[in-house]
Amino acid sequence: MERWEGKVALVTGASAGMGAAIAKALVLKGLKVAGLARRIDRIQDLAASLSDAPGQLHPVRCDITNEDAILKSFKWISENLGPVHILINNAGLTRPTNLVDGATEEWRRVFDVNVMALCICTREAVRIMRENNISGHVIHMNAIAGHYVPSMPEPNFNVYPASKFAVTALTESLRQELRYHKTGIKVTSISPGVVRTEFQEGFPDDGTRDAIAQMPALRPEDIAEAVIYILSTPPHVQVHELTVHPLGELF
Repeated sequence: MERWEGKVALVTGASAGMGAAIAKALVLKGLKVAGLARRIDRIQDLAASLSDAPGQLHPVRCDITNEDAILKSFKWISENLGPVHILINNAGLTRPTNLVDGATEEWRRVFDVNVMALCICTREAVRIMRENNISGHVIHMNAIAGHYVPSMPEPNFNVYPASKFAVTALTESLRQELRYHKTGIKVTSISPGVVRTEFQEGFPDDGTRDAIAQMPALRPEDIAEAVIYILSTPPHVQVHELTVHPLGELF
């Protein structure tokens, strides 16, 4: 991790759960971390708790469903912190709806957060890396649902797995583009199983939420450690896909 000390990392969805844990882990490794989220007060509280850490956490208010807000955030980061070396596309969303008679706006919001925001942030980060000749790293927070659709007693994952299947394809498509252009930039997909976070509140309150709450689960810190491992690999090593299950998981 020494080569990343003092460099800039951008973490989306940094106000809670895995995003907050990842931001903290990077700050403890000496990075300047821009934490993006709408609930900036939570990131401010986390930053205050890390005031004695080797790195710094900089809260940035951003609604990642708004492209203009993303572009303004990248501009502020570049002008005030420096060029982005690491992008963690962590923000994710699921909504309690279904496919047979679900709400269009709920579907659209899931794709806006899980796919479109990821693509826009990736484009901007890669552009900065190429302009500054940076061999950076892009990490997409995927899910096991991005590789197969988990079977539940009541099928209600609706468009969430489709959005994560898109992340799987986008990871490989980006890898091919980065290789073609000889950028030296790495891309990695991390696919966790169940992680005990606020994210589960987005599942339907029809027994699904309670069922998942009873399953073996990872901690956000487990995923933060996975991020540190990936970033610690030498320049010639690319971890393309890392799947992390809690021991005994059903899926």
